Amino acid sequence: MTKGGWVYIMADRYRGGIYVGVTADLVRRVQQHRDGAGSEHVLRHGLTRIVHAERFDEILAAIAREKQLKRWRREWKFALIEAHNPDWRDLWDDWFPVHRAQEQRDPGSSPG
Repeated sequence: MTKGGWVYIMADRYRGGIYVGVTADLVRRVQQHRDGAGSEHVLRHGLTRIVHAERFDEILAAIAREKQLKRWRREWKFALIEAHNPDWRDLWDDWFPVHRAQEQRDPGSSPG
């Protein structure tokens, strides 16, 4: 049995810079990006806001979707984000409030 996966989009602001990624562990990967330990592109451009994510039962399906999204035009990616998150809010606070509470108590450290 294979492990599922996530395709996600990180951003710096509304309709600003974006990064499309894939992971088997969304919480860990987004926390890495927020801590500056993710990809160089995310770090260099300050893309710490998770604005979109899609769950897949199979990691290979997630990888295929990531490749598809990376070929899309920026406007198409913006439309995808805005279909579920029109204000480009950072979904981290909604989805992972426990981790957000830890960030506030102990800035600069990652959970676990």
